[in-house]
Formats: sequence, structure tokens, C-alpha cells
Amino acid sequence: MMMKTLLVAIGLLLAGGLHAQAPVWQPAAGYTQVPIWPGAAPDAQPVTVPEDMTIDPKELIGGKTVVAVGHVSQPTMTVYSPKGKNTGAAVVVFPGGGYTILAMDLEGTEVADWLTSKGITCILLKYRVPDSGPHYDPQVKLEVFPKAPMALEDAQRTMGLVRLHAAEWKIDPHKIGVLGFSAGGHLVAAISNHFDQRIYPAVDAADKESCRPDFAVAVYPGHLASWPGKPDETLGLNPDIASHITAQTPPTFILQAEDDHVDGIDQSLVYYIGLKNAEVPVEMHLYAQGGHAFGLRPTKLPITEWPQLVEKWLRTIGMTGE
Repeated sequence: MMMKTLLVAIGLLLAGGLHAQAPVWQPAAGYTQVPIWPGAAPDAQPVTVPEDMTIDPKELIGGKTVVAVGHVSQPTMTVYSPKGKNTGAAVVVFPGGGYTILAMDLEGTEVADWLTSKGITCILLKYRVPDSGPHYDPQVKLEVFPKAPMALEDAQRTMGLVRLHAAEWKIDPHKIGVLGFSAGGHLVAAISNHFDQRIYPAVDAADKESCRPDFAVAVYPGHLASWPGKPDETLGLNPDIASHITAQTPPTFILQAEDDHVDGIDQSLVYYIGLKNAEVPVEMHLYAQGGHAFGLRPTKLPITEWPQLVEKWLRTIGMTGE
């Protein structure tokens, strides 16, 4: 049975149709989310709606509901350390949600459970939404860019903090990667190609650390394609990404379903081609079925076995040892 997409839940959220609300998201007992900015975040927007957490009991993916966190104005990170073997590798995780909400369990805490079980530290980023990255504006019916790329600011800041605290958290500072879904997949591409300098004024020692990921995983990424504006133009890669790809862009793993009717296969294809043209090591896996927003939840479809492919890839590029 085809699973419904997360963007349906987003639409219901915007329409006020979701219910079973809780005040704010909190990690499980034993974990603490920590603000990533010591004071006000750069380009902070006026808070008109408080942060919320919503669950639609009718919207199921893999037989389970999805926790949608919205109106995030104070970004945080939560560190999940391996309970057994520690490979030294770490992954900063960007949940998806169209830069409108964050799927904090489907594409966040469930990813942390998987990574830590494999000896990898997970840093779950609750970045600012909405309108913090390129997003579809229903009023103009076009993809638009925000006044300030707040999500990328949050991502760069978090990478610096992880490197600053690498020894404390038992992380190899040369084995820190990023993994994101949908809009989070775009954020993976954004930080993979915008690391030469911070896009915000430096705050402290964390901003002196490199924010370049050592590897990157983009799962059904969105917001990467530049659609033709004229009949004689062709589909290409978003110029904001394309103009920054170099041989220094980190090795990248891309996963995509061909029947993704939300972001579509073109998003992954144009990024793959852009990376290949720049001679960046890239591995892409395409599956006939899977749709969008399936996360790590197992189904009968082969695509949901993708975590095993990432595990092998990480070993291949020397991030997790054996």
C-alpha cells in the first residue's frame, strides 16, 4: 500500500486541520536539547506564533503517526551518543518538512536510534521554520527564497559546535557528516557547498571551526532543481547550489524513489549531475517505488532498506572503520 506523504500533513497543519496538539517538542528522557545560539539568532524574525507540536492521528506513514514541529524560532540541538561501540563518526541530522515544519520523529529521533545503534553519534538539529529556506509559496505559486537563509545559518553554527566539542563528545572531528530528508536534503546540499565562510557574523570560538561536512547523505531531497522559465531553457540545478559546487564538496550519497510525486526525481538527478561534473565522489540509488517521506520505517518496498546501503557506503569511504 502506497504510504501517504508528509506534505499532506503540512497542508493540513497550515489549514488548521491537525489536532492532538502538545505545547512543544521535547526529546526522550535522558536527553536535553540545547540552544545553538548564546543570544538572539542572526536574522531573528518577530515571533507571532509560539512553537507547537502537532500529530494527525489520521495521517500514517509506515503504520505510525508523524510528529510535526512548527514555528521554531529558537533552534536547538540534541546530542545522542552511542550506548555501545563508538566509531568516532558523527552525523548532524536535518529533518524535512518543506521548510514549513519539521518531522521530528520520522526524520529525526528515529534516525538517531538507527545511527547510535551503529556506533555513530547523532546530533539532531531543530532548525528554524517556517520560511527559513527555499519553499513553495502558495500565494504566488512559485518556489521562493527567504529574506535570510536562517536554516543554513543554524546548520553552519551546529557544525561548528560539534567540532568544538568533538573531544568532549568522543567524536573524530574529521568524521562529521550531515544527513537530511526532503527540505533537510536541500539543507544537506546547501551546507555541503556553503562552508568557506559563515553567512552570519561570528559569535564565538565555535564559528572559527570549519563547518564543512566530511560526508553528506541526501534522502529524497527537494528544492534543488531550477525549473525552466522560458521554452528554450532546460532543467538545471538551483544556481545558489550550482555556483558553489567544487572538488571540495564532500562525498555524497543520494537516495531517491522514481515515483516521488512531491519533490520528484529531477531534484536528485540535477544534483547528482552537478556533483559528477565537479568530480565530487557521489553515489546515487534510485528505486522504482517508495514515494516521498518514508523515513526509516520499514515496508514491503525494497527502498526502505536504504540504511544498510548508507552503512556500507560509510565503511567504504572510511568513516566507520570495518
